[in-house]
Amino acid sequence: MLDIIDIFVQLGERLRSEIEPPAIEELYARAIADNPWFTEHDITCAIDAICSDMLDETRLKGWIREYPKSTTPQRVAIIMAGNIPLVGFFDLLCVLCSGHEAHIKPSSKDSILMHHVVDILRDIEPRIAIYDYNADEKYDMAIATGGDDANRYFKRHFANTRCLLRGSRHSVAVLDGTESATEIEGLWHDITAYSGLGCRSISMLFIPRNGVVPKMHGEPINPKLKGILSTTRALYAMKETSHIDCGAFIMTEGYEFPVSLATVTLYRYDDIGEVKTWIAEHAERIQCIVSHTEIANSVPFGQAQHPTLHDYADGVDTMAMLNEEKFCY
Repeated sequence: MLDIIDIFVQLGERLRSEIEPPAIEELYARAIADNPWFTEHDITCAIDAICSDMLDETRLKGWIREYPKSTTPQRVAIIMAGNIPLVGFFDLLCVLCSGHEAHIKPSSKDSILMHHVVDILRDIEPRIAIYDYNADEKYDMAIATGGDDANRYFKRHFANTRCLLRGSRHSVAVLDGTESATEIEGLWHDITAYSGLGCRSISMLFIPRNGVVPKMHGEPINPKLKGILSTTRALYAMKETSHIDCGAFIMTEGYEFPVSLATVTLYRYDDIGEVKTWIAEHAERIQCIVSHTEIANSVPFGQAQHPTLHDYADGVDTMAMLNEEKFCY
């Protein structure tokens, strides 16, 4: 059997070769038909991020070297989300690189793209340990991602299984007013990528109380988001709610995460200590922090949607968990 690193490096090369039309057009059309929230731009961005940030040979070797490979393969169920293209790929990568069997259940919203990736992997190495998930079977471990309601179901279903469960999270950006035009452009991408559906999509901005709100404006790519924005604008007009219309999203001032997909909360702070306290109090609901300030564990503007191999969802080291005897998160 081919070395696992070689398999994934070849996968990256194959995906990159397909990313340009017309070779990929039929696949894109099928994926978008299954999930109208996807756009060609979203899919291309997701594939490019995976190839650049996860399937680089040097990065893969350095990352895998940090973890022992299992000598006793375990059967690991992977229940994938489908809110953004190929969002479940990293869990598949972790399980296989740990030396375990991956028993996958792609989301119905993202099955076309995920099955395409699996087909490529099987073509590269027919003996690769990827199997279909069966809810009636027992597994040694499970990784499941979904909304809060789904998470409650997973807790019951995998009650006697070592498991890593993930629910809903949000991401924030902390500004101090000295951001460059390039950083604000990156922030725009951090907010608008994938129509704001990803847990790493910025949905709250912290700015100094007397600071100037950064100028951002552009039209949404996705027609479904346009419909939500139109409804939100009408609702705000009817209620005379103060807001800033940025075209692809609407900013409203507040102190909590927004409940609408089309809105971003604008939090005005007095000092950075106030922000740090808020972040600490809401840590279990935060996925990613974008900033160039002194906020711990923040990533640069424009990089929210480019998680590296060490940017584990919910801050839980998936590779370490796969090599522990007992875990349930």
